[in-house]
Amino acid sequence: MEYDDIPDTRDASEGPQPRPQSLLLAFFGNHVLEEGDLCVYSGSIIDVLGRVGVGEQAVRSTLTRMVNRGLLRRRREGRKMFFGLTLQALRVLHDGRTRIWQQGAVNDDWDGSWTLLGFSLPDSWKRQRHDLRSRLTWSGFGALYSGLWIAPGNVDVAAIVSELGLTAHVKVFHAQADEATDIGLMVRDTWDLESIAARYVTFDKRWTAHLNAGSGDDPIATRLRLVSEWLSTIRTDPRLPARHLPPDWPARAAQETFRRIAEQTAQPARQLAHELLETTPSR
Repeated sequence: MEYDDIPDTRDASEGPQPRPQSLLLAFFGNHVLEEGDLCVYSGSIIDVLGRVGVGEQAVRSTLTRMVNRGLLRRRREGRKMFFGLTLQALRVLHDGRTRIWQQGAVNDDWDGSWTLLGFSLPDSWKRQRHDLRSRLTWSGFGALYSGLWIAPGNVDVAAIVSELGLTAHVKVFHAQADEATDIGLMVRDTWDLESIAARYVTFDKRWTAHLNAGSGDDPIATRLRLVSEWLSTIRTDPRLPARHLPPDWPARAAQETFRRIAEQTAQPARQLAHELLETTPSR
């Protein structure tokens, strides 16, 4: 099947509506992470998220949830409430930035190594199992078998396992495949390549249409949607070795589209943010 023939079932002019938390993380990643230790007035956040169609109540409830999850911290000044990043949020945003700008969506530098992680959890630990699988998926793992997951390259999962409190239940190995192993077949059996490819095709078609439509839109809103959707697209991509993927793998074209629009919107969005955002130094 040619990946260009994968149907795009979404309306190219509208696209998916990212979750408010994804948009808030994109907001802090774009406009706070590089500006130093700042807190942003809730009213400014509400104004910016309103530009992408998120209502005030949804923003306020999402901010509260993110505080409760340890991703944001509150700071009150008079009658105004400001929000800043926690250490946990900084780790999340730095990880996302590395994935987007340093690693990229195409793995041309694979050294032939694999990381294998085996785990056995009690049947009653449904939440822990879900959390572990979610973190492993983000880190590039796929289920080789039910309790044995595999990822390309040398992946350090010690911090993930420790944070989840599962160190005693997990075993990690680094290895290379035997010559008898058909890596291409293993890749196709372990990961849903068609689903991953479809996400890149959808992203590329919709944002290419945006490019062709010309400028004149809101740079902050465009950039928030762009980054949030791109992170959602690459989140389920394990960055499999390019040599073991079809030659028409669509991640490369989608990444070029993403970076073109990101470059176009970077300075206008930054300038507009400086005009719109009320901030205060953290103390």
